[in-house]
Amino acid sequence: MLGPSLPTDTPFYVVLNGGSGHLETQDRLDTIREVFTAAGRRFELMHVKDPRQLVEAGRQAVAWARKHGGAVVAAGGDGTINAMAQQVLPTGLPFGVLPQGTFNYFGRAHGIPTETRQAAEALLTARVHPVQVGQVNDKLFLVNGSMGLYPQLLDDREAFKKRFGRSRPVAVLAALSTLFGRHRNWVIKLEADGETKTVTTPTLFVGNNVLQLHQIGIDEAPALREGQLVAIMVKPLSRWAMLMLMLKGARGQLGAADQVTSLAFTSLTVEPRMPRKPKRLKVATDGEIVWLQTPLRFEPAPQTLRLLVPG
Repeated sequence: MLGPSLPTDTPFYVVLNGGSGHLETQDRLDTIREVFTAAGRRFELMHVKDPRQLVEAGRQAVAWARKHGGAVVAAGGDGTINAMAQQVLPTGLPFGVLPQGTFNYFGRAHGIPTETRQAAEALLTARVHPVQVGQVNDKLFLVNGSMGLYPQLLDDREAFKKRFGRSRPVAVLAALSTLFGRHRNWVIKLEADGETKTVTTPTLFVGNNVLQLHQIGIDEAPALREGQLVAIMVKPLSRWAMLMLMLKGARGQLGAADQVTSLAFTSLTVEPRMPRKPKRLKVATDGEIVWLQTPLRFEPAPQTLRLLVPG
């Protein structure tokens, strides 16, 4: 259920990542200025050219929004939105999104237009909607978090993007490169809502996005609306079998595969055992790579994100 409308005099503090999506950054900047100026809405627009400046820009946007009773708006892909949400969540400030990037699962799942003009116009009459956020240790994720093969795939995808550009075919090519490269199987101890078991898997994927889980065919997707997250694990497979499994996911049939296990949970502790017992582990959250201390603990965040959605 949607919450109250955002007051029409609420100022917007927008952080735009110039490295997200395609290269029409100046067009996006001009469009945002045009829409908000025409509506008489107060706003500040920060153009971040270096992704390493996102954190500082986010801090500034949050400080201004707290001082002036405003809303923070992230303009970028899922990784940019994650970086801004990480800072906004503890404050309880309203949070808006102007999606860019390749997949935009977060914005699409909440009905936010993918075109900059329509998304900016939607913010003018937006309503506040509480949205569940996942977290692994102290790092939040809006779409998914993972360990194992999937973070490696993201690393490879980023390398391919730098060489061939940002597009869905390039993302598919990078995925094929990962699948046919070398990867390890992990033996991990799982404790899910008080039940413990040990599994062997090349990757553990935890989803927090109904759209993404529906697209790949995971039956537990509705559990996200009940305050849970969904874990997906794959049995050790040959490279060709893994490719066939990826094609099943593309057809929305991943959940029906015998090689896939999925479960809904409210708390999941992950302790890698083999091929080694690392103190830190590479983890992907919304497409960004971080190193976290083990064991990993996945759970819904205690706070919800006050997302601005079309009214």
